Amino acid sequence: MARPSWDEYFMQIVDLVKTRSTCLRRQVGALIVKDKRILASGYNGAPAGVSHCAEVGCLRQQLNVPSGERHELCRAIHAEQNAIVQAAYSGTSVNGSTMYVSLQPCSLCAKLMINAGIRKLVYRGSYPDELALSMLNEAGVELINFDEVE
Repeated sequence: MARPSWDEYFMQIVDLVKTRSTCLRRQVGALIVKDKRILASGYNGAPAGVSHCAEVGCLRQQLNVPSGERHELCRAIHAEQNAIVQAAYSGTSVNGSTMYVSLQPCSLCAKLMINAGIRKLVYRGSYPDELALSMLNEAGVELINFDEVE
């Protein structure tokens, strides 16, 4: 039996993390790793102490907001944002780390990742936000679409 590569291993963990999501439209998980050690994880869902969409409904669904638009019309914090916040909450630097995500990040998350010092991004799929990949490329973040590697 072959052992998974490190990227395979961490992407499998991301798939488990996303099962905690409370989003009604899409479950997303994120993991921040440095030197093969997990620093933080995150999934998309309402902030702590705020009702989940599963409890109060999805405003984006009610308003028929397309994916990739009007991020402010959502109760949830994105998985990538949650992972960065969790690291900050515990005083853990993510500078020089790798982020694993179950979906290509949006431009809001890309900007946070760049300024947090994340140097590599391993993600699945695509998201209707070309600006995100453009900014990550410009900032020198190594990008790996895991779907193209498998």
